[in-house]
Amino acid sequence: MSKTGAKKSEAAIQRILITQPRPETDKSPYFDLERKYPVKLDFCPFIKLEGIPAKDFRKQKVEIALHSGIIFTSRNAIDHFFRMVEEVKAVISADTKYFCITEAVALYLQKFILYRKRKVFFGADGTNKSMIEVIQKQKANVKFLYVCSENQQDNEIVNGLKTIGCDFNLAFMYRSVPADVKLLLTQTAYDGICFFTPSGVKSLIENIPDFKQNGLILGAFGSNTIKAMEERGLQLQIKAPQPQAPSMVAALEQYLALQR
Repeated sequence: MSKTGAKKSEAAIQRILITQPRPETDKSPYFDLERKYPVKLDFCPFIKLEGIPAKDFRKQKVEIALHSGIIFTSRNAIDHFFRMVEEVKAVISADTKYFCITEAVALYLQKFILYRKRKVFFGADGTNKSMIEVIQKQKANVKFLYVCSENQQDNEIVNGLKTIGCDFNLAFMYRSVPADVKLLLTQTAYDGICFFTPSGVKSLIENIPDFKQNGLILGAFGSNTIKAMEERGLQLQIKAPQPQAPSMVAALEQYLALQR
């Protein structure tokens, strides 16, 4: 791919860049795609996370211990929450409930707490909507804390919490900054790139200011990511979550199946 666009080809999609870290296990469904279709997947995060120092977090005037329900949308959020708990010496009640976007994120809590199903909840299909539905069932007498990035809080989640009448606060414990991926983008010919956050889209433009799509297949996960790409005039061929494609893997498989 040149710095002004994508590899131009009428051939079926062959090489896709996933803008996330490479999965730690070969059992990832991404690798099932490689085994099933003639496609190569590369992985490279377009953003990196920086923890917000405790002294800056205190300026938010958010008392962690006053919240009885914690909302996580990623493992990173969990890492930074428990880092901040330690740094500000917050006391977490054993009765605290945890609400996670997926079961995989929920299971990651085992690294920090004694995992009990009666206090750990997650959505049915990995969507914001399903997590909000779970929160709605548990919202009585719960004050929620939504742990998120300073520049990446999900408006869909915030609006959902407001709609169902939750008592909640936002807690900014980390921030995303663009990673340096210019060399990768200018030296490797990709047929497609999949994005997962608005910050990842911003990183693309900061790395390649004169970026042109030029037939490049683009995928986006999440309404905010889709919006960020469309606002920049980019055309999306792959969108998730959708009713028949709750994950990026599922959306990719649908697309690849049509290319056969």
